[in-house]
Amino acid sequence: MSLLSVKTERVVSSAAEIIGHTPLLEFTRTGAGSRLLLKLEQFNPTGSTKVRMAREMILAAERTGALKPGGTIVEPTSGNTGLGLALVAIERGYRFVAVVDHHASKDKLRAMQAMGVQLVVVDGSGEGPSTVERRRIAGEIARETGAFWPDQHYNPNNNIGYASLAEELLAGLATDVDYLVGAVGTGGTLCGTVQALRQRGSAVTSIGVEPKGSIIFGGPGGKYWQTGAGAPAGFTVGPNVRHDLIDEGVTVSDIDAFTTARVVARRTGLLIGGTAGAAIFIALKRLALVEPGSTLVALVCDAGEKYLDTVYDDAWLRERGLLNEPAHHRLHRLLSAFEESQRLAAIDHARTGT
Repeated sequence: MSLLSVKTERVVSSAAEIIGHTPLLEFTRTGAGSRLLLKLEQFNPTGSTKVRMAREMILAAERTGALKPGGTIVEPTSGNTGLGLALVAIERGYRFVAVVDHHASKDKLRAMQAMGVQLVVVDGSGEGPSTVERRRIAGEIARETGAFWPDQHYNPNNNIGYASLAEELLAGLATDVDYLVGAVGTGGTLCGTVQALRQRGSAVTSIGVEPKGSIIFGGPGGKYWQTGAGAPAGFTVGPNVRHDLIDEGVTVSDIDAFTTARVVARRTGLLIGGTAGAAIFIALKRLALVEPGSTLVALVCDAGEKYLDTVYDDAWLRERGLLNEPAHHRLHRLLSAFEESQRLAAIDHARTGT
């Protein structure tokens, strides 16, 4: 029998079939055996974790009849949900209208256009995301045209879409996830994952991260440049942000978020988004304080290639006062301290045999 006749091909017939099963990367660890792992969701099609929930929202709408064959989808988006919906719309035969503003990454907007999405651009002030106005326009389009509005902030299938992420974390580890750190926008990614983890017996402690200037955890509203997370002043936070599933909510400045993303790129060769940088910044701070042997996971929600003209552009950062060399040095020193603690622990182990 020919060897070729018994080989199993690993070929998929749609991009949706390669959603999930993203890798876990150990970013650093301490001499006490605690480690920080990155769940690299940028390896999903569209380069974002949001494609998980985009698919679930559309499949659920098909099951209930809210979305008919050949129909139209409309959604206000800063980009990643839009890209996920665009992929699902292509594969399942829908037209998609994305309501966006100029706060979104230009590359996300270009990518949606390349996928055939109709963009409706809301005129913003330039000071931050026009979240309230985008929702108003999306509602008008849905009412006037009969388009299906998934409404990611209020759709429970957003959260349900992350059950697979929880399953992957537990399947990929020989231990529990002790701490899960993730950015919070609609709430679906972190809260959906935490809920599914706890339903499967995990004792995970969850830490939600939002931009400084976001109002999700009750702080004062203000200007911020991180996209895909947070909520501006005047926005009503939807029920997918489950405060009962978030053990601790913290804010991170744009400087710390973007600096961390850039440091990760320098140390791993992987480009990540700014809100992922915020989550990793908090995880690194916590790593020095947790119980020995703890496993921390930071959710890397999207790829940094979408932010080459912002997060990774020195001129763009400098114009906004966000390029901060001392912040880079502090973070490199923290990572070097973790490396030194590993070296000292190895020496002590060799000396004592314990």
